[in-house]
Amino acid sequence: MKSKNVKIVDCTIRDGGLVNNWDFSVDFVRDTYEALNAAGVDYMEIGYKNSPKLVDAENCGPWRFCEDDFIKEVIPEIKGTKLSAIVDIGRVDPTDFLHSDDSPFSMIRVACYLKDVDKAIDLVTSFNELGYKTAINIMAVSNSINSHLIDALQKINESPADIAYIVDSFGSLFNRDIEHLTSLFKEHAPSKKLGIHTHNNLQMAFSNTLHGIELGIEYLDTSVFGMGRGAGNCQTELILGHLTASKYDMKPILKLIDERFVPLRKEVEWGYNTAYALTGLFNEHPRSAIAMRKTEDKDNFLGFYNKLTSVESHLDIK
Repeated sequence: MKSKNVKIVDCTIRDGGLVNNWDFSVDFVRDTYEALNAAGVDYMEIGYKNSPKLVDAENCGPWRFCEDDFIKEVIPEIKGTKLSAIVDIGRVDPTDFLHSDDSPFSMIRVACYLKDVDKAIDLVTSFNELGYKTAINIMAVSNSINSHLIDALQKINESPADIAYIVDSFGSLFNRDIEHLTSLFKEHAPSKKLGIHTHNNLQMAFSNTLHGIELGIEYLDTSVFGMGRGAGNCQTELILGHLTASKYDMKPILKLIDERFVPLRKEVEWGYNTAYALTGLFNEHPRSAIAMRKTEDKDNFLGFYNKLTSVESHLDIK
């Protein structure tokens, strides 16, 4: 396993926040940070850093915005595990950001669809000038047309972004797809480090991440107990247990799972489920499966399959 240069970016609070609307207690997040640090995890993505003035803040926990002063109170001492945050196109004002020397964050990542890659580059340019390590996370890459992806990668290659991310937003990719995409990213963005963010709709998140390591991808997104939207993400504990680097230790994460995540999963649902598998198989956003899981018919998988595959006319849509 080519694991010498890898960096683990734990996204539990950020991606897991999509499950519970970022309603984590301060103690929960502190405990998660301390466990990740003890485990040797390189980065903790503690949430989104979008601007409250541009996003509906109602019923959202503070990890949706990650204001600097608040994060400094939550994590008063940044130890070995550095802090990261992610932003969305159109939901962030870069003038709200402090210089990295005055901020608890070391890395800012920009999530974007291919059509918004120019806007993403503008943002990473601003963040780079403020001293942050930066990444562009290309979402829904499974729906991309090769020519459009190549154009975007060539632009990213000329940008100041440090990392270009392959994001399996719908959890629909297999090893062969990761190999194809990694080849494209390397050919057309050769100056960038590569990252991978996987979802577990088809139970391929761990395998795809490992395959990415073999192909030279260095930045690995994970989450504790796989917590994340829908089917969840590649599990932090699995990656820690697999990598041979002496700096990593999965035991602190296992203790955290026992104490924090097992009780939490009794309150909110995430992880592999047949409904999420169906959206993965059809290369669709899991929103329809998430909505289905909130109904009385949440276990009617055949009915859900029929809905996904039905041919609708205008008369059917009311």
